[in-house]
Amino acid sequence: MKVNVIGGGLAGCESAYQLLKRGFEVDMYEMRGVKNTPCHSTDRLAELVCSNSLKAQSVDNASGLLKYELARLDSIILKCAYECDVPAGGALAVDRLKLSQCVESRLNNFDGFRLIRKEVDKVDISQPTVIATGPLTSQSMSNWISSFFGGEYLNFYDAVAPIVDGDSIDYDKAFFAARYGKGGDDYLNCAMNKEEYLAFYDALINAERASLKDFEFDVFERCMPIEVMASRGVDTMRYGPLRPVGIKNPRNQEKPYAVVQLRKENGDGSAYNIVGFQTNLKFGEQKRVFSMIPGLENAEFSRYGVMHANTFLNAPKTLDAAWGVKGMRHIFFAGQLTGVEGYMESVASGLMAGINLARRLAGEDDAVLPPTCIIGRLQRHISTPSEDYQPMNANFGILPVLDNPPKDKKKRKFKYSSRAVGDLERYLKSIKEI
Repeated sequence: MKVNVIGGGLAGCESAYQLLKRGFEVDMYEMRGVKNTPCHSTDRLAELVCSNSLKAQSVDNASGLLKYELARLDSIILKCAYECDVPAGGALAVDRLKLSQCVESRLNNFDGFRLIRKEVDKVDISQPTVIATGPLTSQSMSNWISSFFGGEYLNFYDAVAPIVDGDSIDYDKAFFAARYGKGGDDYLNCAMNKEEYLAFYDALINAERASLKDFEFDVFERCMPIEVMASRGVDTMRYGPLRPVGIKNPRNQEKPYAVVQLRKENGDGSAYNIVGFQTNLKFGEQKRVFSMIPGLENAEFSRYGVMHANTFLNAPKTLDAAWGVKGMRHIFFAGQLTGVEGYMESVASGLMAGINLARRLAGEDDAVLPPTCIIGRLQRHISTPSEDYQPMNANFGILPVLDNPPKDKKKRKFKYSSRAVGDLERYLKSIKEI
């Protein structure tokens, strides 16, 4: 049986491999070579656009745990990455060109693989298909996706606030309360006096920002970074996301001069989103400046804020946990287009999309990994209803909280990983070979 894969990036190549090794023929459509994107520099498959680092390798790191899971599921991208690695300390970094050559060679070794250089402007939904056109999907494909799902289900930029690990917040300073006294105490509040606020304001407006490419400038008209808001006046933030109206510090019953609010990122409160803090500051600057907020002095950031051009679906409304389109058995999406953030996260989505399409075509149940695994949690992230769905990367903050978590950070990370490894191994033994 023939399957179409649209997009020859990391996710598309991984999906293609998973289908080919299971005996399917794959026609891969890649527009580069006919039409380029604003940021790709070659027409090679599996081209790394930004950094050549695939992040940490150690399994006691969330990125390393993700690699362990990918290795157990036979990821071709990961195999090639290890064959093409370059020295990078504890990280896995690769020679970009060699990685592309390795992936292309492995796919071309399959008789059933055919690469078609063509821009696809609509999808034949009667054929089994994985759509993995990436965060810079062409306008014609974006138009088709918009018409397929409805325009409200497609976003064209990232405006992501930082996320901090819940157990790194100082709860002797932060407190739960609701603005105006309405609703439950759903927000965690970090109160500032005038001196603290002015020091924070000064650091924020003078912090170094990440550079933006030309095609990303329209982001600012649609969602304002916190540093841009601050630059419009010393009190602008106090009339915006930092307004202290209706808030009293329960420890002294005083009204704060300003208040930073954090919202639970997941049900168990293991991670918190800093409300209204979408930002374009460099990551190091985010750590320095946002750690000035009372209660966040020692905060550990599981995700920094980003702002850049990025086409992605409102996946919880459109996709299921297998990365398939809801209500359709044979149309799948994969990669950053689905709201995963990062190289290996994109690989993971492509891998699971390929596996699950193959399983469905063979009449088997979907493979959904345990929620204690990074991939399993990403599967739930893309399919769980959310009022403000945003891209997510691998981090321990998205995993269910530990029973009796160790206070020591290293021991805590090791426990997250060992739990995931054990649950994954038990799952793989319980399910028909995937």
